[in-house]
Amino acid sequence: MSTSPDLEEIARRFRRVAPAVEQCTVRIVEEFSTMTSVRRDVPEPVARSMDRGAMVTVAEGDGVGYAATSDLSESGLRAAAERATRWARCSRGRSVFADTSPRLVRPGGRFHSGTVTEPDWTPAERIDLLREESAQCHLDDRIVDWQASLWTIRSNRLLAAAGGDQIFQQHDFAVPALHVVASNRDLTQLRSWGGRYNGLCQQGTARQVAQRSGFAGAGRHTAEQALQLLAAPNCPSGTFDVLLMPDQMMLQIHESIGHPLELDRILGDERNYAGTSFVTPEMFGTYRYGSQLLNITYDPTQAQEFATFAYDDEGSRAQRQHLIRDGILLQPLGGALSRRRIPQASWDGFVATARASSWNRPPIDRMSNLNLEPASTTFEQMVSSIDDGILMQTNASWSIDDSRNKFQFGCEWGQRIRSGKLAEVVRNPNYRGISATFWRSLAMVGDASSVAVLGSPFCGKGEPNQLIRVGHASPACKFSAVAVFGAER
Repeated sequence: MSTSPDLEEIARRFRRVAPAVEQCTVRIVEEFSTMTSVRRDVPEPVARSMDRGAMVTVAEGDGVGYAATSDLSESGLRAAAERATRWARCSRGRSVFADTSPRLVRPGGRFHSGTVTEPDWTPAERIDLLREESAQCHLDDRIVDWQASLWTIRSNRLLAAAGGDQIFQQHDFAVPALHVVASNRDLTQLRSWGGRYNGLCQQGTARQVAQRSGFAGAGRHTAEQALQLLAAPNCPSGTFDVLLMPDQMMLQIHESIGHPLELDRILGDERNYAGTSFVTPEMFGTYRYGSQLLNITYDPTQAQEFATFAYDDEGSRAQRQHLIRDGILLQPLGGALSRRRIPQASWDGFVATARASSWNRPPIDRMSNLNLEPASTTFEQMVSSIDDGILMQTNASWSIDDSRNKFQFGCEWGQRIRSGKLAEVVRNPNYRGISATFWRSLAMVGDASSVAVLGSPFCGKGEPNQLIRVGHASPACKFSAVAVFGAER
């Protein structure tokens, strides 16, 4: 695979007009998106889009300036570079950096991400698969709505320094999804395959991801579970041991570990929009975030995971790092530039996780692939250890306070565990807790056989908003003495 000729030419134009400043880079992004969907057995129009533009970043002294443009001519790039330079000079002496000379990480050498070697499905083959799964959903007249879809994205990114160094990365993303709605008029239940918010997203072609995830045959099984939920009793309320499956663990990790550990949020950047964090800089290195079974890694190196990359959008080389080890909080999610805001921090280095959702946004601290490492307990051993508990699967709702501490989460699917065995299905299971103490109730962590590689295309943060792709891999996990409740009906 070679760098896109168009992006190379844009980079050359930029270098011809780049200003004579301390540091100057351009990040050129182009993305091609295709959504194919069949709803109630009827193919919907295929939606295709293409987006391309560039962000110029300039650093002088302690000042940093950004300017984006969709005009990729020399004059358009020159105008963006001049705006970025003005902003960098305006911010000198007024920036949030404790270090007076925050350096942009210079892109070094060339990197080409992994290539897709086998051909993807044709548009007709995609429609045929979706038709087949859609047809399997309508088992009963109580199935009132159903939809199967495949969404694919090809992303090309070129980060180029004015001096000549550059990094090119190309990624393919696929998001298969299937949703079934069952209703008996008095009660309506939604059951989704792949998560209500497209959690079975991975890197690869539509063919690769659909085959890995078992999309074929999911229609009938999903519809059967929707009908089971219609007949199921409401989830009981009380204190129970809870077994969270990976597609709910993904949400738990995302909301109560990922967002609280973002360094810019800890330092107050998000408080006007999405809140702050209960975590403070003094906690790193000593704070017990969870039980000794809790091991959280930032790992942007897993080939299939949704937020895998070689370099972040500031040009820092990505590598696997522990954020929490044996329950102890070690370091935040803070990129190279953000890390310079607190040079006397209690942790060393930074995490290469400064990312932008598109060409018209600057990089900010984001979670990427944030994973809970497996242990050695089998799923059967976790179930057999529970005398009276509830298994919960597939997130349906979430609510968490401004400091990412007190939370209340709901799931689509629940199943009672009685005397160490899976028992009847229950609908509308919910649980609540406090992030600062919930993870200390982590009693068992599943082995590698219970791990699922999941993610989200829609993690929101920042002003103006940035929706970005994140990955989460997790095994099933048991938590002790959790507050559980059902819906009102």
